[in-house]
Amino acid sequence: MRVPTLAPAYVGGVQLIAYATRRLLGDRARQDLLRSCSTNVDNLAAGRYSTLATSALLVESPMELPYALLLLAVLGYAEYAHGAWWAAGVFLFGHAGATLLVYGALRAGRPSAATRSALDVGTSYGFYAVLGALTSALPRGPVRGCARLGLLALAARPLLRPGRTFTDAGHFTALGLGLGVSAAVDYRSVRNR
Repeated sequence: MRVPTLAPAYVGGVQLIAYATRRLLGDRARQDLLRSCSTNVDNLAAGRYSTLATSALLVESPMELPYALLLLAVLGYAEYAHGAWWAAGVFLFGHAGATLLVYGALRAGRPSAATRSALDVGTSYGFYAVLGALTSALPRGPVRGCARLGLLALAARPLLRPGRTFTDAGHFTALGLGLGVSAAVDYRSVRNR
């Protein structure tokens, strides 16, 4: 039996970094750190692609307990069911893929200065991707299809309201990438039968 170790280490590490930076750094230094690690348009346009990794290790403030537990449960189950490399790979694929797709869309438009330099750090893109990918673990047929449609509807809802942000588009994109992984898992399991 596989015991998840990467998921608790990641979630605990993100929380520890959030608490440590809040306690040890002043507000100004903390904001500077977050901005330097952010995957915003300004950083990516300047070629700072290392932010694709650093942004997944930082959050603007410590995660609320319900979200931290949900993140731990989703990542932990992915690690248990498919292994640490699979879980980490899907997380990073969703995080980096959604970030770069949203960045490309923003670059094609004319984002405001506030959008170009916005803080864009956190775990949510990877979370959405892993959640989408895990739909392949549900029973085939209506249950799996309804779960996929339900997740897409929930992720699309913020895009339909006024005041939507690029982060809303990123969540939808990351979920779509995760559902693509899920479809690939389905296809592979059908071929192996």
